[in-house]
Amino acid sequence: MTPPADAGEDGPAHGATTRQLLDDFALGHPDDMLKLGDVLSGLGPSGFGMLLFLGVLPAFIPIPGVGGAIGGPLVVLVGVQLLLGLGRMWLPGFVARRGPHRRALMTFRTLLSPWLQRLERVVRPRLPVVLDHRVARCFTGLQLLLLGLLLALPIPFTNYLFGVLLLVYALALLERDGALMLAAWLSGSIAIVVFGVVSGNLLHMLQRVVAGWF
Repeated sequence: MTPPADAGEDGPAHGATTRQLLDDFALGHPDDMLKLGDVLSGLGPSGFGMLLFLGVLPAFIPIPGVGGAIGGPLVVLVGVQLLLGLGRMWLPGFVARRGPHRRALMTFRTLLSPWLQRLERVVRPRLPVVLDHRVARCFTGLQLLLLGLLLALPIPFTNYLFGVLLLVYALALLERDGALMLAAWLSGSIAIVVFGVVSGNLLHMLQRVVAGWF
């Protein structure tokens, strides 16, 4: 596939909207596999939002366990790199060589395009400090790390909920909308408390992750 034009700090692909990027990626033979490395090529800082967007899509697959197993680690990968303060998305080779088939993006484009078209009327670049300040990026990364772990856990009936919530983060990053990111922070904090801290699932998962590191 031909990667989109270079993205600057002001947004993806020289002002292309998320819906336009999704339209571009859906063009071609349905059986083609879109390698994540190629998809993110040239997107610059917007690569965080695009990988998050693509990583969340499996959460909407109506098969228990599939969405979390695929999407959770990708969300965690985005969160960790934002938490570390990286300026561009880095992918391990085995991840960069994999990706969704174009048919899947065609399906999601059909489902999401009307909603994205409506959102474009209110979503716009604003409050850049919420996206670019070092502390703000770390906070976004921490929330995505925790939400990615929650998505990976087998919590019944939560895949769609986490999927919609994480799409808000993805759109805020892609469209550089700090106000939308503030709304994502609030919603994400509530989800982390309700589904993570209160249930104990997140604490248990964090203990396993820390034990694995050390």
